[in-house]
Amino acid sequence: MDMVKKIKNLPDSPGVYLFLDDKGRVIYVGKAKRLKQRVASYFRRGKVRHARLELLVSKIRDIRIVRASSEAEALIYEAGLIKDHRPKFNIELRDDKSYPFLKLTLNEEYPRLFLTRGKLADDAAYYGPYVDVKLLKEALSFMKKVFPLRSCRRLHKKVCLEYHIGQCPGPCCGKVTKKEYSRPLGQLVAFLEGRKDDLIRSLENDMRVFSREKEYEKALVVKRRVAALTAVQQLHDRSARPMFGELEELQNTLAMTAPPVVIECFDISNTGGTQAAGSMVKFVAGKPDRAGYRRFRIKNVIGANDYSMIREVVRRRYTRLSRDGGRFPDLVIIDGGRGHLSSAEAELRDLGLKQITVVAIAKEFNHLYTLGRKQPIRLSPGSRLLLLIQRVRDEAHRVAIEYHRKLRQKKAFESGLREIKGIGEARERRLMEKFGTLNNIRKATVEEIEEAGIARAVALAVVKSFQLKADS
Repeated sequence: MDMVKKIKNLPDSPGVYLFLDDKGRVIYVGKAKRLKQRVASYFRRGKVRHARLELLVSKIRDIRIVRASSEAEALIYEAGLIKDHRPKFNIELRDDKSYPFLKLTLNEEYPRLFLTRGKLADDAAYYGPYVDVKLLKEALSFMKKVFPLRSCRRLHKKVCLEYHIGQCPGPCCGKVTKKEYSRPLGQLVAFLEGRKDDLIRSLENDMRVFSREKEYEKALVVKRRVAALTAVQQLHDRSARPMFGELEELQNTLAMTAPPVVIECFDISNTGGTQAAGSMVKFVAGKPDRAGYRRFRIKNVIGANDYSMIREVVRRRYTRLSRDGGRFPDLVIIDGGRGHLSSAEAELRDLGLKQITVVAIAKEFNHLYTLGRKQPIRLSPGSRLLLLIQRVRDEAHRVAIEYHRKLRQKKAFESGLREIKGIGEARERRLMEKFGTLNNIRKATVEEIEEAGIARAVALAVVKSFQLKADS
């Protein structure tokens, strides 16, 4: 391995570097604000190094990197890679105990929320771990103000200062009932367990009601509660999912108000309009949510009209989602160009879903088309943002093609086999499993067809049917 050439080709941007030995094992993981500069520093001639570092350098045979959008994100990658590989040359082998958790003492009569460094085998609820301790402490302090819970380890006989400054409801002296205490507690639990959407919508509705009734102080309290919920969730997302940095980059590129955590992407596959199919794939926090995938057999479009097909699948998807009360995506991606984008946007507008951001990505040049811009956004080749969008788009394309192929195959069998006396659904399936394609069945002998569990008389009928069609 030519280390000089390897280092020369490293990017001068944030990320994580991994050193490997002659057996391909990771022996050291480090983070850097500037990868090329940091890695090169290990190999500078004449540099005085202590024995441990000298030994490390002598064993390096290869270098791998993981790009990051910032040094903070690189810190997250570094911690995860050290946990995964446990490299022998890392001075500190970190585990979850290196990072703080939020602990909610649900095992107590009046639960408390506080920061802790370790998880115990108790009945409390733990959230995390979080890598940004400073930000976590700020969020915890803010949450105590808007979700007042007791913080003392044991209940006292009289109220303390926190009660007087509004950060404790005073359960120790009966200032609050268990039912009243449970309201902010339940809201917090719902959010931290991922059931935040309905909660935030409910709180925003409360805020509007208070404002309309000119109860501005109550409206402000609710507004702070919504802000606190959002801040902590974003903190957790950054800690738990390094992909969040790419979502933030996508947010900035599209001028969105928040990172698109939930993305849905549509594609159409058809051959001359025959057995046309559509697909919708769902990504959550940059990862595929395969349980959320949907496949559509085009029902209402005749001929090869991709624009109308896009409108049909978008309409069917979000009409159903509205009826079922599901969560709408933050971003919709359409595989196609400006015409596909306009078609999808028109359908969303007709459905009253103008709040959903929609873009289209063209296959040829990887241009990103957006509403309100005459020129497409040209994403840098090889950029992490482009790779994310391509990954989502390619997955939608794969699902659409597979479903389209399945529909064509089913149609071919229906038109070619079920017309033969003695061939029903079960025998058709046996032939499909054995031969794979209709063309292979057409070439098969009577004996080969019999091997699929088909009676000889029926096998003869199959062979004869294809011979007659070939002679006609």
